[in-house]
Amino acid sequence: MPETFPEDILINFTPQETRVAVMHQGVVQELHIERAASRGLVGNIYIGHVVRILPGMQSAFVDVGLQRTAFLHAADIWEPRGAGDPARPIERILREGESIVVQVTKDPIGTKGARLSMQLSVAGRLLVHLPQERHIGISQRIENESERGKLRKRVARLVSDSQSEPGGYIVRTMAEGATDEELVNDIEYLRRLWYDIQAEARKAVPPGLLYQDLPLGLRVLRDFVNTNTVRIVIDSRENFQKLSSFAKEYTPAVQPLLNHYIGERQLFDLYGVEQEIEKALARRVDLKSGGYLIFDQTEAMTTIDVNTGGFVGVRNFDETVFKTNLEAAHTIARQLRLRNLGGIIIIDFIDMDGEEHKTAVLDEFNKALASDHTRLTVNGFTALGLVEMTRKRTRESLAHILCEECPTCNGRGEVKAARTVCYEILRELLREARQFNAREFRILASVAVMDIFLDEESQGLAQLSDFIGKPISLKAEPSYTQEQYDIVLL
Repeated sequence: MPETFPEDILINFTPQETRVAVMHQGVVQELHIERAASRGLVGNIYIGHVVRILPGMQSAFVDVGLQRTAFLHAADIWEPRGAGDPARPIERILREGESIVVQVTKDPIGTKGARLSMQLSVAGRLLVHLPQERHIGISQRIENESERGKLRKRVARLVSDSQSEPGGYIVRTMAEGATDEELVNDIEYLRRLWYDIQAEARKAVPPGLLYQDLPLGLRVLRDFVNTNTVRIVIDSRENFQKLSSFAKEYTPAVQPLLNHYIGERQLFDLYGVEQEIEKALARRVDLKSGGYLIFDQTEAMTTIDVNTGGFVGVRNFDETVFKTNLEAAHTIARQLRLRNLGGIIIIDFIDMDGEEHKTAVLDEFNKALASDHTRLTVNGFTALGLVEMTRKRTRESLAHILCEECPTCNGRGEVKAARTVCYEILRELLREARQFNAREFRILASVAVMDIFLDEESQGLAQLSDFIGKPISLKAEPSYTQEQYDIVLL
């Protein structure tokens, strides 16, 4: 059972973006950011056409009107099958140019297009409607088997009593204390919504959007609130009224939790959220004990290195390492949520000799991860002493939302030394002199590079000038980056 804490949700609204911070005992646990210019696509339903089928990969590329074609795997295709019928290969299910209705399950990330599914679902407050299915599922976060059985029977009865067309449902955590009337209202709302989507699909011309999920501010009321939530603080009067109206109609139990913040200081400044955002973008995270973590996020995976730093402990070195790793386990679990890191994650805890210490650190890490809403797996320590884990990636990480690739280093995280650039310029000068019969060569480069040419490399520059038989002049360009230079022929 994950440890539970009273939870506050802070919502900061501006015309450009909505930011949400989930707080446990005054400490930020999760950050969600949605920008008006680039809203997330997960949950959106589109009508698109199949552009290309790849039988070897059992997948297809589908144009749904986005910047890049989206990806559909055969495992995500829904088709009615009898019990025991084998799945057909994708080339026998789809045809190139065919129109299909699909739902985004993963946002475009980096150079990859959105991930699609033909197994559609529409989320309500208490239930998720599965129009193509017939079964009743229960959220895995409802762990009590007796409660799961009761909820399944209740929802099955309410669905069968309804006069509308049948469909499958997943019972969400919020439904645990719901009345029959609330469940029926959610069933009817979801069926009306699905009817509207079908009607839109019949008249739409692909590619096109059929259904867009709620904006982040409203999704907070539908998806984020749980039994531990004690307050939802909103810093915009206009949006407080919008959320209050939505809560009154769809989530009446949430309405008393809404609070409108009026104060001199910005909401996120008051609760220290702005500082946490800055820390979550840093490569280094300091531990209270004096140790620290180093996060390196790449296209293929994220690596996290744990170091003792200035922590010397109180007993012996083994105890110091163990205490640092225990603190790191909690900090890493929180940083994964804050940074929304996904994919393959490799953690290099400080080496521990005793199996007992390794087991304790792994248990503490799993305990800290238990409150994470994102699906993950932890594979334990490898032969090299590393912990391998995966965390499902459905949206961009915090760094990818708020940052962009450095134009100076092109994402390497480091730049060539000024001396290295000097030697490149000397080689380039020699090439230019052999190709062109210029009267004079002028070097334009950064101040740091010029300083080396005027000092340590002045003799080398003079020797090259004598060798090519042409004068070489220098001009410092303060606006140039350290790797940037030009050679001008005069």
